[in-house]
Amino acid sequence: MDTVFVGVSTKMYMGYAHSLRWLEELIVEVDARPALAAGRVVPLVIPSFPVLPEAARLITGTPLVLGAQNCGWSDGPWTGEVSPSMLAELGVGFVEIGHAERRRHFAEDDAMIALKVSAAVESGLKPLLCVGETELTGPEAAAETVFRQLKAAVSGDWSVASGMVVAYEPVWAIGAPEPASAQYVSEVVGALRAALAPHGLATLPIIYGGSAKPGLLPQLDGVSGLFLGRFAHDPANFGRVLDEALALS
Repeated sequence: MDTVFVGVSTKMYMGYAHSLRWLEELIVEVDARPALAAGRVVPLVIPSFPVLPEAARLITGTPLVLGAQNCGWSDGPWTGEVSPSMLAELGVGFVEIGHAERRRHFAEDDAMIALKVSAAVESGLKPLLCVGETELTGPEAAAETVFRQLKAAVSGDWSVASGMVVAYEPVWAIGAPEPASAQYVSEVVGALRAALAPHGLATLPIIYGGSAKPGLLPQLDGVSGLFLGRFAHDPANFGRVLDEALALS
C-alpha cells in the first residue's frame, strides 16, 4: 500500500482534561518517530466533539491528522447536530460515518449515511466510512455485505468513494477480547477489492477495526492500516502500531 493509516477514536470514554493529557502523550509518541514526516504512514486521531478545537491547536505542526466521530447531513435547523462545514472550519480532515454503534443505537440507516457522506464530501472532509457484517460468516459473504453498504453510502456514485477511507469493522469483533483472525480479514478485504476493481477502486484505502491491537497489522495482507479503539488509549500501544506501520511502508 502507498499509504498506511493508523487511526484511533476515543469514543466517549474520556473526559475533557483526560482527553488533552492523552493527546499530549500521543504527540510524544509521534514526535519520537521522525519517519512519520515522510507521510507514508498517516496517524489519525478522533477525539470527542468538545475536544476538537484544542486538539487542533495541540497537533499543529505534527503529522497527526484530526478526525471527528460523526457529523450532521447539512447545515440548518438540526438541534444538537454538528455540521460538516463547522468541522472543516475547526481543522478536521476526516469524519467517521456509519459506525456500527450509530447504526444500531441511533437508527442510522443507509439513506442517512449516504446523506452524511455527501455532505462531508461537499464540505471538503474525507469520510472514514465504517462498514461490516453483524455476524461471523464466510469471507465472501462478508465482502458482499460490505460492498452493498459501501455502494449505498455513495448512492451508487463510485466517484464519491475515491476520496474516502473505508474502515472494515465486523460488528461481532467490536469490543471482543480478540480481533477477527488475520486470515479472515485479509480474505474479506481481498474479495472486497475484487468487487471494487471494475469501478476503478481496487486500491481504495481499507483499514481494519474491531478489537485491533499491536501485533495484528504485520499479519494482514492487502489491508491499508488499523483503526484502533481501547487498546490505543494507552499511547504506548499507539506507538507500537506506528512502528509496525512504518516497517511495512
